[in-house]
Amino acid sequence: MSDLLTQLQTQYIDLAQPRLGAAAISASDEFFAPLYRLLNPEPAVFIPGKYDENGKWMDGWETRRKRGEGYDHAIIQICPGMIHGVDIDTSHFTGNYAPSVSIDACQTETPPDANTSWTQILSAHALQGNRHNVFSIDSKKTWNYLRLNIYPDGGVARLRVYGQIRQDLSSLAEGKELDLAAMLNGGRALCASDMHFGHISNLIAPGRGVNMGDGWETRRRREPGFDWAIIRLAGVGEISRLILDTAHFKGNYPYECSVYGALYTGGSETSIAAQSLYWQELLPPQKMAADTEFTFVNELKKIGLVSHIRLNMYPDGGVSRIRAFGQLRMQ
Repeated sequence: MSDLLTQLQTQYIDLAQPRLGAAAISASDEFFAPLYRLLNPEPAVFIPGKYDENGKWMDGWETRRKRGEGYDHAIIQICPGMIHGVDIDTSHFTGNYAPSVSIDACQTETPPDANTSWTQILSAHALQGNRHNVFSIDSKKTWNYLRLNIYPDGGVARLRVYGQIRQDLSSLAEGKELDLAAMLNGGRALCASDMHFGHISNLIAPGRGVNMGDGWETRRRREPGFDWAIIRLAGVGEISRLILDTAHFKGNYPYECSVYGALYTGGSETSIAAQSLYWQELLPPQKMAADTEFTFVNELKKIGLVSHIRLNMYPDGGVSRIRAFGQLRMQ
């Protein structure tokens, strides 16, 4: 795995996840393999000897061999956000991968059509077969649709679009309860003491966890201390209700959990872990239990407006979701 891919996976969210609203809209051709597989969250697989009525079954999007001018393309809807990089994964495509690719983007309230104005965010780049082809994206705008162009034809196993979700919350009435931590609202998981078994971004993903892998889980701690994760909220607000969910964590849930918060007004987030030592206690340590959703209201301390929270697990273990409901305060 390349250093760039590791950085993208660690620091950003895949905006092309179906659970965030991403969808395969259309393609110029889907003869050998349908477009929707391009966004499947599971890694691509290869099944020897598996064929369908059109030929070898492939886990991805694959077009027929082009015998004329032009090239194939596909339209993908992504969760609105700023894109920092893409992984164009050609796993298991060897003699049939797309040799070259470019990406255009747009921001539109309606599905793209013939009149849509596109902006190129990735110029034509050569691809290699059966590997992760990772490219950084230098764009500061918010996009919600992509056009993936492959020259001239071929197959791609998976498309991952790493970036930051951007949601316009200005239309929300002040005083309305909102999950300030939610990924879909613009919350972002920044860093953690450990992510050995599960990434911290799962903590703020939509819905309840689907299994034990769909949460944040640390390795077994063999030294003093505890594990923690820091989340930047979608906006500044006062938290009035917290939910901690240990769904699917049975023999590995934390003994206790607590939450700290702060109104972060200065300094760089690169040093936020050290600065979080001085944050205020929002939720004192609470006993956890296996596979249970906990709601805390009366247990919360009045610490005022916060922009960041830190979830602490004593000493280690796994939590599936955290919800931080409160009133958004427009700045």
